[in-house]
Amino acid sequence: MKLYIAEKPSLGRAIAAALPKPHRNCKTHIELGNGDVVSWCIGHILAQADPEDYDATLKKWRMESLPIVPEQWQLKPISRTRSQLTVLRKLVKQADEIIHAGDPDREGQLLVDEVIDYFNISKKKKSTIKRLLISDLNLPAVQRALKSLKPNSDFMPLSISALARSRADWLYGINLTRAYTLQGQKTGYNSVLSVGRVQTPLLGLVVRREQEIAKFNSKAFYQVQAHLSLQVNEAVSFTAKWQPSDNCQPYCDEEGRVLVRALAENVVKRIDNQPATVSKLESNEKQQAAPLPFNLSQLQISAAKQFSMNAKLVLDVCQTLYERHKLITYPRSDCRYLPKEQLKQARGIVNTLAKSSLPCNKPAQGANTSLVSKAWNDKKITAHHAIIPTEKSPENISLNTFEKNIYLMIVRQYLVQFYPAYIYQQTKISLLIAGGNFVSQAKIEKQQGWQVLFPKSKKTQAADEQEQTLPPLTKGQILHCQQGELLEKHTSPPQSFTDATLLAAMTGISRYVSDPAIKKVLKDTDGLGTDATRAGIIDLLFKRGFLQRHGKAITATEVGIALINALPEMATLPDMTAQWEATLTAISEKNASYLSFMQPLTKTVTEMVYSASQQSFAGLPKVAFKPKRGKGNFKKKTAKKPAKKSG
Repeated sequence: MKLYIAEKPSLGRAIAAALPKPHRNCKTHIELGNGDVVSWCIGHILAQADPEDYDATLKKWRMESLPIVPEQWQLKPISRTRSQLTVLRKLVKQADEIIHAGDPDREGQLLVDEVIDYFNISKKKKSTIKRLLISDLNLPAVQRALKSLKPNSDFMPLSISALARSRADWLYGINLTRAYTLQGQKTGYNSVLSVGRVQTPLLGLVVRREQEIAKFNSKAFYQVQAHLSLQVNEAVSFTAKWQPSDNCQPYCDEEGRVLVRALAENVVKRIDNQPATVSKLESNEKQQAAPLPFNLSQLQISAAKQFSMNAKLVLDVCQTLYERHKLITYPRSDCRYLPKEQLKQARGIVNTLAKSSLPCNKPAQGANTSLVSKAWNDKKITAHHAIIPTEKSPENISLNTFEKNIYLMIVRQYLVQFYPAYIYQQTKISLLIAGGNFVSQAKIEKQQGWQVLFPKSKKTQAADEQEQTLPPLTKGQILHCQQGELLEKHTSPPQSFTDATLLAAMTGISRYVSDPAIKKVLKDTDGLGTDATRAGIIDLLFKRGFLQRHGKAITATEVGIALINALPEMATLPDMTAQWEATLTAISEKNASYLSFMQPLTKTVTEMVYSASQQSFAGLPKVAFKPKRGKGNFKKKTAKKPAKKSG
């Protein structure tokens, strides 16, 4: 008997639909016509054991019992899904062959692997396990996936990476939450100080941003613009901007902006009614390829900008589009590329979209499926690919506004792969006027290409209309500067985080890393958390009363600020956690080992526990509060029971 183990019932039913009938549908599994069985987990049905499961004395929080580091890690059944675990145990024992059908990502790989390992099956049986990767729940896609089973052992690094992350979150969250809570209690703070490997550095980003805004002092800076004509007494043809020389740097800020008005005024006087020589001229045709299809984070960022949707709402909508409507592929993806094999379905998908009554029909009719963009790259594919529309028609499917908006965003990002590049002519000139260097540039659109699918806003159109053009010029040509103009501007404070910018900060965390050595190691794609977990982490900080919203702005609450101010800097900066995330990625790519991650992490947690015992939490309020579920008001909470595992 073959046993297919899916991650969720919806996936299990989709698999069964592609397998021999008749079916006998049971609550916990589906028996197939050929004697095989499809069953499922219900999300996580096992969890990391609690400290008291290792030692009953650890139920009481004591500083002297920290750090808690299990010698032999244990999992325990989640009570609400224990019956499903019992059924799976029986089915695994009966099965001659097991097909792992977890979701196609790091967590999905571990979720089913750990269930199979929990049953202690033989090495021989384990070596024969196959991996079924499904990213589209429609019948043709499932049938194709069933013909492409792979050895589950090929995905062991992905599972080990997820296991390391799970244990790291436990070690970090359990030990540091207990340590800091116990220290907080000494100063009268009567609530849990929840600390997490990812959530705390993320909260630290928000707190520091608000602190920067609070202490910001705007300062004036000055620019000089030259108004130029081809000859004396002709109308002004274009303008050029002064570039301060090295000699001016003592009067500039770190970004090269002139802070001394008299210096700029002097330049204005010097260039009035003076000849201007074209010292350099560059004109190049440039091409801009279509943006890649979405992964989850980029979709969340775009939806936040365009529709003000928060990360969790976008993820929930995607899950509905994937599981219920079957209109998109697997959404919890961190990949923006597609396998070349998918090109076989491209024409069918585009034709389906072209026949629909949705606004995507005309863009689909204009798509050229013979074009192959850089999105199709097998070397960039791991367990899953970018989020794209499926072959299923959206006709006669009732979508709410959120679902329709997200679906059309995904569709557009897929269709642009079949449009030509955006082409423009970029011209840049340098001029010498009274010994000063001035620069002017212009862009002329030659082919709209894929940008035809992204209509410009009225604001953008107005800006384009105001953009200057440059007359035909040659190097060495003498022009006339009719006059100089002084422009006084003022520096602006940093902006509060929004859903879009906070997600962007998490995905490109290297920009916020302070340690130069770590910054050098990290790439822009190494971030805090994963595409699948970021929405949950942000939502968790709101639920714990650490973050709040003011319109689109996300700011820290008084409790959130107090927590960051009380913690040692190491726990609130993204440096350490960002580097750990990079190592987790390296493990999944076979470029690092489990021990290379866990050993230094355990050492760091031990050091941080000791540091917490020396830390003063005098700045915390004497009484802390926790928001009621779904409410804006608060109720008291004591610190007597252990904190849940945090992210």
